[in-house]
Amino acid sequence: MNEIKSIISDIKGGNIKPIYFLMGEEPYYIDKISDYIEDNVLDESEKGFNQVVMYGRDVSIEEIVSSAKRFPMMAEKQVIIVKEAQDLSRTIDKIESYAANPQPTTVLVFNYKYKKLDKRKKAYKAIVKSGLIYESKKLYENQVADWIRQVLGGKKFNIEPKASQMLVEFLGTDLSKISNELDKLTSVLPAETIITDKHIEENIGISKDFNNFELRKAVGQRDVVKANRIINYFAQNPKNNPLVMTISLLNSFFTQLLMYHGLKDKSKASVAKNLGVNPYFVDDYVNAARNYPMRKVSQIIALLRDADVKSKGVGANQTHADILKELLFKILH
Repeated sequence: MNEIKSIISDIKGGNIKPIYFLMGEEPYYIDKISDYIEDNVLDESEKGFNQVVMYGRDVSIEEIVSSAKRFPMMAEKQVIIVKEAQDLSRTIDKIESYAANPQPTTVLVFNYKYKKLDKRKKAYKAIVKSGLIYESKKLYENQVADWIRQVLGGKKFNIEPKASQMLVEFLGTDLSKISNELDKLTSVLPAETIITDKHIEENIGISKDFNNFELRKAVGQRDVVKANRIINYFAQNPKNNPLVMTISLLNSFFTQLLMYHGLKDKSKASVAKNLGVNPYFVDDYVNAARNYPMRKVSQIIALLRDADVKSKGVGANQTHADILKELLFKILH
């Protein structure tokens, strides 16, 4: 996030590169930088003649270079943005000759999503020398809750750990989706609100009582009644609670629990660091470890793998609800 702020700060200050090559697995930040350039480098009066948006599937590198070599009309710069530039992956190396000597009055932006330039190639080295390459890396799941906290902090909001975890478990690691939901929250709540699970339920529609977070907690506590109540709710609302997500999250929990059993230092700070979790959740693993010794945890991980295979229609003819009920019975007994 600091790198993004630095790039945008440089653009604001007039330190604008002739080439921005934005690449990587996480499209959110690629769009952020590209949108900022599109909205702010030129005045509205300059954009009509001097700002062009192209799409990789519709143009060639030669056409892009030809446009980039033109001079702006009644403006200091022209902006050319190539969206979906990954569609040019087979010919992208041809940009090398232009990158070696770019037109200083052109700002050329490539949105090269889900792919990366080969750092060994001349094209990469030429762009690094004359412009800027930014690689947008996918966040790991255990990093997303902290990202949510930072984004909300920048908007003068705070969020409780359980609420942020609910968002992660419901929306995954898709930062664009999460950002849209955070925009919804911050548009209806007053500044400096501490966002709770109740706010999430009321404004986003994720049940604060019937979700994977609460299921994981109930399973960890071996609370049979609560766990069954939750999976019955899941069976009635399968679209919002896909089995594959539930199995994945339970697998992550028990894999972390296996790691917990192997730790020599079981202090809260050590557990949080080694398991990659917020210290707020450490007690969940301490309690679960009492209910599930290491051997049982290993058996449960095998059960989860078996359920995952069944959920994909291999070796079983069961509904997803029945697979989850059978899995839960075997875990809790």
